[in-house]
Formats: sequence, structure tokens, C-alpha cells
Amino acid sequence: MKKFFILLLILFLNSPVYAINSYNQYGQKIGSYKETYSGYDSYDKYGSKTGSFKQTYDGYNSYDKYGQKTGSYKKTVSGYDSYDKYGQKTGSYKTNTNGETIKYNKYGQKVGSFKKDSSGLVSEYDKYGRKIRSYK
Repeated sequence: MKKFFILLLILFLNSPVYAINSYNQYGQKIGSYKETYSGYDSYDKYGSKTGSFKQTYDGYNSYDKYGQKTGSYKKTVSGYDSYDKYGQKTGSYKTNTNGETIKYNKYGQKVGSFKKDSSGLVSEYDKYGRKIRSYK
């Protein structure tokens, strides 16, 4: 769940966001995110903190609930690249002319996508087009 959140903030949400919920494909709440002074904290469905995101000069770093860095996201011309905690590239996110954001793995293969509807709901799909999560 954590990996996709920063992209949602950056690419889909154009106004200030103080809290957002995440839902599975059945509409059941599976987590949430809340704004902090330096970024966002993530929580599971029970309200327990699972990690955080902190803004950097060129993107965001992600951390687990113990404060250990788990990865980073860096801005590119076409979107964002993601990296693991060792600085190895793990994938990328690119937005096309239809407003759809495509997620690629480190080999450049499409592994998922995100789409936003008129109500502001962002849906996440796997590489076969099956809805797996939503955010609002």
C-alpha cells in the first residue's frame, strides 16, 4: 500500500490533502494516511502507524514504523522513479495524455496503473486491468 501513496499525492491530488483512506477491491478500508509537518504518516486499518513519507529536495523518502528508510521517489521529466533503501531503481511511474498513470518495474514492463474519476476517487489496477485498491 505504501509504495503507491506518494504517487497519488503528487500526480492526482491537486489541492491540500490532510488525510486519505485506502480501500481494497471490495470497498473495505485497509489503511489511511495523515499529513505531518514533514510529509505523511501511514496507518493500518486499526489505526496503528505503519510508516512515513518525508519530503526531500527532489522527491520523497519512505520509512517503516521504526524510522528506518525503506526507499525513495525522485522526480523525473515524465513522472517519478522509485528506489529501494540501497538506492537501486525498482520502477517508475509515468502519466500519459489520458491522465492515466502507468507503473513500470525496473525492466520497463508495465505492472499496473492508476486512474482518477470525476468524484476524486483514485483506483489502482494490476497489469491485467483488474482493480485492486482505491484511495480517497
